Amino acid sequence: MHEATSKHYPTHHHGVFRLRYGHPLPFGASLVPGGINFSVFSSHATDCTLVLFEKGAPRPFAEIPFPPEFRMGDVFAMVVFDLDAGNIEYGYRMNGPFKPGAGHRFDPRHILLDPFARSVGGREIFGAEPREHDIYPHRGRIPENNFDWEHDRPLDLPVPELVIYELHVRGFTRHPSSGVAKPGTFDGLREKIPYLVDLGINCVELMPVFEFNEHENPRANPETGEPLKNYWGYSTLAFRAPKTGYASRGPIGREVDELKDLVKAFHGAGIQVIFDVVFNHTAEGDADGPVISFRGLDNKTYYLLAPNGDYLNFSGCGNTLDCNHPVVRDFVLDCLRYWAAEYHVDGFRFDLASVLGRDSQGNPLPNPPLLESIAHDPVLAHCELIAEAWDAGGLYQVGNFPSYGRWMEWNGKFRDAARRFLRGDDNSAGEMVQRILGSPDLYQPSGRKPAASVNFITCHDGFTLADLFSYGAKQNLENGEDNNDGDNNGLSWNCGVEGPTNNPDINTLRLRCAKNAMALLLVSQGVPMLSMGDEMGRTQRGNNNAYCHDTEWNWLDWTMAGTNAALFRFVKTLLAFRRRHASLHRNEWFTGRDEIGGGYPDISWHGVEPDKPDWGESSHSLAFMLCGHHDRTEGGSGDFFYAAFNMHTEPLLFGLPALPEGWHWHLLADTACDSPRDIFEPGEEPRLDDQERLNLPPKSTTLCIGRQAG
Repeated sequence: MHEATSKHYPTHHHGVFRLRYGHPLPFGASLVPGGINFSVFSSHATDCTLVLFEKGAPRPFAEIPFPPEFRMGDVFAMVVFDLDAGNIEYGYRMNGPFKPGAGHRFDPRHILLDPFARSVGGREIFGAEPREHDIYPHRGRIPENNFDWEHDRPLDLPVPELVIYELHVRGFTRHPSSGVAKPGTFDGLREKIPYLVDLGINCVELMPVFEFNEHENPRANPETGEPLKNYWGYSTLAFRAPKTGYASRGPIGREVDELKDLVKAFHGAGIQVIFDVVFNHTAEGDADGPVISFRGLDNKTYYLLAPNGDYLNFSGCGNTLDCNHPVVRDFVLDCLRYWAAEYHVDGFRFDLASVLGRDSQGNPLPNPPLLESIAHDPVLAHCELIAEAWDAGGLYQVGNFPSYGRWMEWNGKFRDAARRFLRGDDNSAGEMVQRILGSPDLYQPSGRKPAASVNFITCHDGFTLADLFSYGAKQNLENGEDNNDGDNNGLSWNCGVEGPTNNPDINTLRLRCAKNAMALLLVSQGVPMLSMGDEMGRTQRGNNNAYCHDTEWNWLDWTMAGTNAALFRFVKTLLAFRRRHASLHRNEWFTGRDEIGGGYPDISWHGVEPDKPDWGESSHSLAFMLCGHHDRTEGGSGDFFYAAFNMHTEPLLFGLPALPEGWHWHLLADTACDSPRDIFEPGEEPRLDDQERLNLPPKSTTLCIGRQAG
């Protein structure tokens, strides 16, 4: 008894504060009997001071040096008794050498944020002006940990059945038309879950929800003079703390519960939650950037540095984390485990994930320890792992990202091939065949399955779907970078007029192109990803890099769901069709053979004549058929499926492949038709009058199903 209770008693004092030897693990601030254990790592610091504030106070009420004997290895650890955890904010001052050429940037004038902080104060209301002359702008807090998950667990849905919807938490409901009680917040997003269920989404990918500084952008809109923001949030301040400004309960310090409530509600609706995580760099930027956390704690450990101490920049954001340093590797793993265990997150999408495979000199590793550790981590065993398989240093690994049998990839080659094919480029049909198949040329040689490919045509980065067919060139002047930012080769097509038009023919063509894109995406093997608002024609006015605009035109305008009801209905109905037809989301590769004796191969390719595909240089059309007999082996309906794409500027007459005796072709969708004849509900698909030929107008797609009569 004496040994146990002695842990509650101090061994040291600092003024009125009672102290005790701390526990090196876990890192961060954690509650222990009678006090708080503070643990922070630094390999090169000479000493460390704990700085304590009352919540919101401009000056600290205490600064407590760690006694030298409280250091174990490279960890400063100390228990401070009698603190009110719910009413304090904490940080650290670090002493050590300031020798930038040697990689050291210690400066005890800076109060540093704990990398393991689970809550951060100072940004409680999104966009509110920071406190002037704040000596500690981003303040570590200790949130309560008493959330009742009831029986909620991560969903672990079959990966081939996922339909991912990428969204920005604030932008999804901030527009006045959203109609939610708490726009722009986690609670606001929770109110819109029924919309996503109705659309047919079973997985959301949330753009960064970790704490970031929306005020870090120094530029102003040259057209309005308004300060620009870091709106997207790809510049992390705290890797374990929810963005307080995204929480309606943030001002009262309940952002943790609000985000957990959101995840719990998504799970209750059958929707998985993937976090978009940014471990390739931090918000500290280059040598001229702010000192917030890592730079002042142990710059040489955390960042990739040149021999002269300069920051290596493979992220395009001024610095690059040394992800395969053992300490940084453990930090990333600890963060991922934390979100999976404490927030029940179903998976992660890793921004510029190729950075995570570089060594301490920036060279690509053949067997990156961090990527392997994430893939085989027991806590993360059922989490989806999605890599953006490239970085700003030119390392492009789509198709050969080190996967360890676990990693999926944003398939940038699908995006580019689809855009070229949809606008009618030469030499695009042959590659599009590979992308429709799930990109076996990329993934099959290494033993990966079609679900390794996350297919998308649009995402947050680049044109929206509506803008893809409305602008031939980016319109980024409002970003304050003289239109030099953003992709210069967006593979877009304006349909003959740049920007908005009242020409009904152009607008009809643009709608048809959007439907063509959705059809191509949703009949391809792999995991499809939709970008927020594309199903209702969201526009960014041609801006293909809208990272800096927290403004009405960059929020989702919900009135467009009515204005573009035909597009929404088309996408929703096609998603429902995909969900019912297992042949569109197979676990295994197509073989192109009849391996069940059904009389047809699992997939067959066609041109304007059956069984004569044309993928030549000047071909802008494709057609394929899926055998319904093979569909039954996948648990499907048994219907045959036929898709024909005509991206020429003139009509084409396609010969329909023959069905078994007593079967007939029915029209599922025709993007050249006006709603509601553009797509049909289950059981209402009309039988084609002509069972041998199919006329496709220019720039159109037709989808058919083959059913047995009766």
